[in-house]
Amino acid sequence: MRLHNLDQIAQKLVLGAKERVVLDRNGEVVLDQNRRSKNALNQSFKMREAVAYGLERFWGEHLRLKDKSKDSGDEFDRKSQYWKETWDDLVTVMKLTGVTIPNNQVNLSRPDTVKAMAQELWKLDVKDQRIILAVLTQLCDCIVWWTQRYKGPGDLTVDDE
Repeated sequence: MRLHNLDQIAQKLVLGAKERVVLDRNGEVVLDQNRRSKNALNQSFKMREAVAYGLERFWGEHLRLKDKSKDSGDEFDRKSQYWKETWDDLVTVMKLTGVTIPNNQVNLSRPDTVKAMAQELWKLDVKDQRIILAVLTQLCDCIVWWTQRYKGPGDLTVDDE
């Protein structure tokens, strides 16, 4: 695996999130009543921060956001999709290096599936966990870099979610 591949993956992820940015009829980024952006692109910075909390928490963030989603394609669904795509790409990258990350499908209405997946992550060898976290850190750094390059006016406002 070459390091620049992470950069390419990050660019693809950011461009995908940017394509899902919601604009009003004037082409302006849609904000809520508190002037916070509803766009997934803002999650880039949160992803980088979340790495410090471990793999299971990073992985679980897409579920938390999905649980808040009321409709397919709403702001929480778009944010959840961005986190899940990032996780899936991490799994793919690590598989190329010979490190397998569990990525079982889970059902939010079946907490036992969520618990089983978290336990699979906790069972990873400590050495593998450290390697995965190092790669995830680099991937998230690349995501933040590309986010800053592609942001448009209003794309990156405060986002408390």
